[in-house]
Amino acid sequence: MNAIQLRSWISILIGALLPVVAWTQIPKPAQKQKQSILILNATAHLGNGEVIKRAAVGFSEGKIDMVLSAIDIRMDSTKYDTIIHAEGQHLYPGFIAPNSRLGLVEIDAVRASRDYDDVGQFNPHVRALTAFNTESRITPTVRTNGVLLAQVTPKGGRISGSSSIFYLEGWNWEDAVIKEDDGIHMNWPSYRKQLVKKATEKGKKSPKDNYKEETRAVNDFFLQAQAYAKDEFPLEKNLRFEAMKPLFSKEAKLFVHANRVQELTDAIYFADRFNLEMVVVGGYEAPLVADLLKDKSIPILLRRVHSLPRYEDDDIDLPFRLASTLHKKGILVGLENSGSMEAMGSRNLPFYAGTVAAYGVDVETALSMISLNTAKILGIDLLLGSVEKGKLATLFISEGDALDMRTNNVVSAFVEGKQISLDNPQKALYRKYSDKYKQ
Repeated sequence: MNAIQLRSWISILIGALLPVVAWTQIPKPAQKQKQSILILNATAHLGNGEVIKRAAVGFSEGKIDMVLSAIDIRMDSTKYDTIIHAEGQHLYPGFIAPNSRLGLVEIDAVRASRDYDDVGQFNPHVRALTAFNTESRITPTVRTNGVLLAQVTPKGGRISGSSSIFYLEGWNWEDAVIKEDDGIHMNWPSYRKQLVKKATEKGKKSPKDNYKEETRAVNDFFLQAQAYAKDEFPLEKNLRFEAMKPLFSKEAKLFVHANRVQELTDAIYFADRFNLEMVVVGGYEAPLVADLLKDKSIPILLRRVHSLPRYEDDDIDLPFRLASTLHKKGILVGLENSGSMEAMGSRNLPFYAGTVAAYGVDVETALSMISLNTAKILGIDLLLGSVEKGKLATLFISEGDALDMRTNNVVSAFVEGKQISLDNPQKALYRKYSDKYKQ
């Protein structure tokens, strides 16, 4: 095929794809809030455990300036430009998806669309910040269920890189970012539970030996990074060690991905030795080290709730009860959704909270696990995570209980006071084929 034929085929292909692209494009980002808004008579779930049955929630210039019972205000004294009457509906803070690949992947099976995994083992300098794609077709489908924010996180290797926190709304990453480089994510070496047998082949290492070597490599890397951070004028700039500096100054947190008792215990003492602010991600066996976690004030972003047990002798409902067990031990718990089909599955986050509410957690506490608790863990709770006066007006209205998949129906959503579109490619396809078969 010569160059002219190739250009012709490319032109034909682009022409064929243009209608598809135009049909499935994501909604246009909203404009900055210009008019003040008052939401009246909704049942407001504030995210901090409180509920106001008939609430009056007002906001202007992107911030909440009123959270009261509707019976405590006089309509003739309100000065809001727009009043939304929401009788029989529910109001919630925007849900937060931590440890997410949202905006870093479009199609898992297509390598070119995956931007979350770099080569090498120690990559603290890899940043989700500039890789975040606000044009993703996945994010509109997620915010349709009330998930309006995400901690976007690189994956892979021993140290995956640094995450940043974004709104799932904006023209580009500069518009969407809430907090840059909030933490560095590390996959703790895996400690295999099977019995360690003597190596039968000369030079073969046991799983236990491998674990020791891998943890020693992590320790050595952190020692070098710590020494580099203490040097005010290094002879040579090291990008990896430069990225580690915020950990030692506690400007960033260390998110340790670990599940087994041995891994969790070793990671906790490791973080303590280096005086790091740590968050556990996963934590399947965390109840077995709950006292240590509480003593060190270490929170958990709990592994995907809708999962099968890891071990064959575990109770079938153990994953559903983990949040309740840890909460009762006094540990700050948030819910996350890492795993297969992670990005698109983030829309199920509110239903994870609904499940833990059915297995021992108070409903409003379960709500906090995807709002205020997560905001506290990520360090953004002064601005977001709950519906409180002075915080940013990032919230939504649902016709029914947002934690119940049968009644979750988000009808209005706001990001810093601006009303965002709730349309998405899936809704567009539904309308397309509904119209066809109505004819």
